[in-house]
Amino acid sequence: MNRKLKEVLSTSLYLLVVLALTFLVITFVGQRTKVIGSSMEPMLKDGDNLIVDKLSYRFNEPERFDIIVFPFRYAERTYYIKRIIGLPGETVYIDENGLIYINGEMLAESYGKEAIADPGRAYEPVELGKDEYFVMGDNRNNSSDSRDPAVGNIQRSEFIGKAWMRIWPLNKIGMIQHQ
Repeated sequence: MNRKLKEVLSTSLYLLVVLALTFLVITFVGQRTKVIGSSMEPMLKDGDNLIVDKLSYRFNEPERFDIIVFPFRYAERTYYIKRIIGLPGETVYIDENGLIYINGEMLAESYGKEAIADPGRAYEPVELGKDEYFVMGDNRNNSSDSRDPAVGNIQRSEFIGKAWMRIWPLNKIGMIQHQ
């Protein structure tokens, strides 16, 4: 009986340690998320599964073109995956030709899938506060992003993390390229 009790305690302790480590990793290091929709095509496709790095922004500042994950303010358990376009303190403007300007200078980028048809709220200059970011999907004409007042500017405190690695589908496993 004593031997069985030791086995039960040993197994229970092992499971408790595994659960505690899993909780710590999911809370502070990384978590899995699934891409739903086409707003980040061609970089990320509907159904892709990613690991989100929740640790790097504790030590480094977010950079332009990083792909981040953040919660949608108006729906529980809904997360958006978008690319950082505007950084704190900058002014973002999208002209009638669909070109993006940061502080009056055209943004040199190649992530947009096509010319922007609707600049949304960025048809007038959008000034970002000290902890605010302007984010957009790569599929610019099929993305709910900072141009939409429902999404708006994203606070740094809202970031869950940085898209780090694609783990599904298997033929596309690999690190996510941000820059």
